[in-house]
Amino acid sequence: MTDRRSATLATLIDYLRYLRECGTVSLELEPETLRTLARLKESPPARKPAGGGTGGRAGRAAGSTGGAARPIPPGRATTVSAGGDRAAVDAALAEIKERIVACRKCELCRGRIHVVPGQGNPVQPEVMFIGEAPGADEDRQGLAFVGRAGQLLTKMIVGMGFTREEVFIANICKCRPPENRPPTPAEMAACLPFLKEQIGIIRPRTIVAMGNTAILGLLGSAGITRLRGLWASFEGIPLMPTFHPAYLLRFPTVKRDAWADLKKVLRRLDRPIPPPAPKEDTKDGGA
Repeated sequence: MTDRRSATLATLIDYLRYLRECGTVSLELEPETLRTLARLKESPPARKPAGGGTGGRAGRAAGSTGGAARPIPPGRATTVSAGGDRAAVDAALAEIKERIVACRKCELCRGRIHVVPGQGNPVQPEVMFIGEAPGADEDRQGLAFVGRAGQLLTKMIVGMGFTREEVFIANICKCRPPENRPPTPAEMAACLPFLKEQIGIIRPRTIVAMGNTAILGLLGSAGITRLRGLWASFEGIPLMPTFHPAYLLRFPTVKRDAWADLKKVLRRLDRPIPPPAPKEDTKDGGA
């Protein structure tokens, strides 16, 4: 009984920490849940001898919820245990996609054709690129960054010495806002838990946050001209803020600044800086 109580408390603590990371500030509990918690408090678990028991995160994730009103999100346990196992990572991301498809937390679900969870290398890629939200092309295809801005992002990725298949590409929001407007704070808040779970599973070495929406969603503050090019951190992962490719299409003169930001990422990864692309390539949108 003591082991089960310990597992219950550990699982509940993991769940509450998860909710806190997602920005949750309150939680509704059923009366029976409160009574269960009261009983656990009255009879605290005995300490286990050093080195005894199964312990570890995997053991806690498998424990009972102890009557919690909301079950532990299925992706949470996988986030902890997937590691570098491609099959486990693919399964965890597929499970998140299913929840995104079923999501009705904001009005964006009403006008979408497809959800756009993101795509690329899901196992500890060197770089994870995060933008704002899907556009019309992305909404039709269910893939991130496949329109004009996506074509420019591909050139930026290739310019860094990667292919799209070697990095991971995603957005703050998984559904297209009407008329490609920026997502509202409520829409961002509804989608951010999915992205945070993805980041926890994918475990990129660095993150490139592209544009004000991505920076606001991941860092809690915006101001692209003030923050771009300055290293930040998201849950322990080095994060480089830079311009969104769509902005670079409208203002080509700042492509040099964006490339300077990406070179900082390469230096952080201890990768060589590739030589400049031929003029005919950079003229039409290379970064």
